[in-house]
Amino acid sequence: MASSRPFASLPTPVRWLAPPAALLGCVLLLVGNGGGDEVAPPVPSAAVARYCEALDRALPQSVQGHDRRDPSPASPYTAAWASSPRTVLRCGIERPAYLDDDPLKNSPEINGVQWGFAEDGDGGYRFVTTLRKAYVEVLVPKGAFPNYADPIPAISDAVKTAVPEGL
Repeated sequence: MASSRPFASLPTPVRWLAPPAALLGCVLLLVGNGGGDEVAPPVPSAAVARYCEALDRALPQSVQGHDRRDPSPASPYTAAWASSPRTVLRCGIERPAYLDDDPLKNSPEINGVQWGFAEDGDGGYRFVTTLRKAYVEVLVPKGAFPNYADPIPAISDAVKTAVPEGL
């Protein structure tokens, strides 16, 4: 008959180290898989969805040396680049309220695309296209790039190609 205490025969140091080792393994597994990898994709209208699908195909596979690694669940409305922390794009979002304050206050034009932006509250920035048929949001967390606007030119090129101007 099997013992009701299967680990009792193991040496004491092994028994003491087993729980911390198991916990460390779980943490490493989560980090290795990009724990927190989920991003809720927007649910755009049919017309906006077509622009977002075209944008998904036009987006660069690498931004400033950071390879594209899309979040789960897979969606043509989200993209991400494997910086640490990573930069996330969502296409087809609702118009953010901060664009109502003073639309020209924080609206640089980068490679032919007008962007509104605001701090995200954690030291990073949130960029959103303006004057386009679809709102495209790019979340650039603190520390993702040497300059918070570094990924925007490459993404602007794709937006300019895939999402027409207009409201």
